[in-house]
Amino acid sequence: MKTFNKKGDKGETSLLFGRRVAKSDLRCEAYGAIDEAVSSLGIARNIVTKTRVKEIILKVQKELFTVNAELATKPEDYERLASSFTPVTVEMVSELEEMIDELEAKVEMAKSFIIPGLTLGSAWLDLSRAIMRRAERRAVVLMEKNEINNDAVLQYLNRLADLLFTLARYEES
Repeated sequence: MKTFNKKGDKGETSLLFGRRVAKSDLRCEAYGAIDEAVSSLGIARNIVTKTRVKEIILKVQKELFTVNAELATKPEDYERLASSFTPVTVEMVSELEEMIDELEAKVEMAKSFIIPGLTLGSAWLDLSRAIMRRAERRAVVLMEKNEINNDAVLQYLNRLADLLFTLARYEES
């Protein structure tokens, strides 16, 4: 597969199943923010010191490809997506909640606002959380416009930002 195909030279891109949209489309903004988070999580994964944090980050990075597949699919193509791929599920959200509970049992959580940067690893996790919150805000607008078929997508993004906050505090402990 070639790195370039010149199809985006006029400001458009293809979603899953071939539909073309402007690169400024809110859908592209949402999955682009998630792409940024996946990359910043890659840096975090290489910097953090705790094995459990590395494991969780890698799992989340892989799951975010599933989230992006949903965001890159127009509602009219959702059935094709669901028949070809596993969509985001409430079970995935529950797994994030279980990881948060696991980590919170091991570290005293902040009782006030925190200033990121106690460690390099936690700072990258906090940056990833902030990027994830931006992706969540974009996804909320898509949901409000009935452009997302699966409520679990928003639940997942919300819970993931919570997990990233918790991971940062755990990494600092």
